[in-house]
Amino acid sequence: MGDTVVIIVLLGIVALAIYGTVRRIRYGSSCCGSKTPPPKKVKVKDRNKASYPFVYRLKVDGMHCANCARRVENALNSMEGSWGTADVGKKEVTLLRKSEATEQELTAVIAEAGYTVLSVERIQ
Repeated sequence: MGDTVVIIVLLGIVALAIYGTVRRIRYGSSCCGSKTPPPKKVKVKDRNKASYPFVYRLKVDGMHCANCARRVENALNSMEGSWGTADVGKKEVTLLRKSEATEQELTAVIAEAGYTVLSVERIQ
């Protein structure tokens, strides 16, 4: 009788572990507190880097996972003439632009996505 209870408890633990792993694979780690699927990626129409003469490097606070990076990229890629690529490890975004952008404009777009811009550096 005692062995049966132990086996049932162990099977329950294994089932919960498998369920958690499947959710993590499907939806990511969701460090942002929501167990929702990542947002759909906003794709840039013009992928020719030569079309973007202005290059910026933005230090962004609050990016912790791939879902965070996707949200920041989507916010920037939704702007006309912008192509952003986020690096969670460095907590920075490389932004290619067809026209100049002000620091206030970029900060506002990132803030609307829920993150904080620490610095904006124009590279080219």
